[in-house]
Amino acid sequence: MGTRKIESHEDLEVYQLAFKAARKIFEVSKRFPREEAFSLTDQIRRSSRSVCSGIAEGWRRRRYEAAFVNKLNEAEAEAAETQVWAAFALDCGYVTKEEHVEIWDLYDHAIRMLVKMIIDPGPWLMPRIGKGLGGDERRR
Repeated sequence: MGTRKIESHEDLEVYQLAFKAARKIFEVSKRFPREEAFSLTDQIRRSSRSVCSGIAEGWRRRRYEAAFVNKLNEAEAEAAETQVWAAFALDCGYVTKEEHVEIWDLYDHAIRMLVKMIIDPGPWLMPRIGKGLGGDERRR
């Protein structure tokens, strides 16, 4: 987590990494052939952006551990999907080996960060606001 206070999803290192990776995907996908516009180009752009949006949604749902973890799981899956589309782009000759390695590594790093958050979500969850407001105390 670091020493700096995290006030929004944009402050999360994993979000910043995912955003950087999605921008890289956007830039390289501009060169994809026109016949890929409604297939590979759309898919890789969508999945790369979904990593960022999943992290943002998870951040806003961190009152509830299960909802938070679910959104991070979805972001992790989208990152893996983006790696698959990047492999297709490499295989089709739309990206260089160097670009593919850079993209793969960015998403691999993001996946590792997400998995750590999923395994230990406690530090990221919102603290309880007091007893009687959804806490452990039961009404009598």
